[in-house]
Amino acid sequence: MIELTLDMEQYDCPFIDTTVEHEVAFSAVHWEFDETARSLATRMFVEGADREALDNGLSALSDHEHMQEATLLSKQDDVAHVRTTIHETAAMATIRRNDGYITGPFHIEGGSELWQVGFDRADTADGTLASLETDNDFAVVERSEMSLADMNGFVSNVGAAMTLVDGCRDLSETERETLEAAVDEGYFESPRDATLGDLADRFDVSKPAVSKTLRRGEGKLLGRAVDALDDLDE
Repeated sequence: MIELTLDMEQYDCPFIDTTVEHEVAFSAVHWEFDETARSLATRMFVEGADREALDNGLSALSDHEHMQEATLLSKQDDVAHVRTTIHETAAMATIRRNDGYITGPFHIEGGSELWQVGFDRADTADGTLASLETDNDFAVVERSEMSLADMNGFVSNVGAAMTLVDGCRDLSETERETLEAAVDEGYFESPRDATLGDLADRFDVSKPAVSKTLRRGEGKLLGRAVDALDDLDE
């Protein structure tokens, strides 16, 4: 399997056009292609620079000529969750015509889109890239080849990876921010570049308070890490 990460600038994509005109970014969380209608249905998170940028971006997206449907599911501050359906773009048609397939979430911001695309054969991937050059501007950000053993290992370890992700989700906002600051400032280095006092001053709390927050956060992450190790052993 050949996996490509492409930085695409499509000329017929409503999401890309919207990010050119407005300070918004789109991240796909679910997508499904309709073979009969030749359309792509998605669930997208939309993040604006502020509430006004978000509202303007959503309005522009809904009015775009290539947009079939744009339904607002929820909105809070400068983030929205939308359901969309768009016509098949030229790049989508080229990739599908060459038996390519999307392998991961895509992100759209600042007039370009990061795609993760897979192909079963290297020559097919190369031929598709040549075809894409006709109607699109793009750059290959990353190219990797996965063997059967690599793919099997990836699938087998998904459970362990999700266990670690769950550990991150278990963190409170204060625990996450404190752990990030401790790592960034070198608290866990040997010798330490930062002390408990430094972290306490940063968050304007006492040293016992920041120490307690660190221990809680470490306990959650380490507990999940041990669970992930058990998953790997199994």
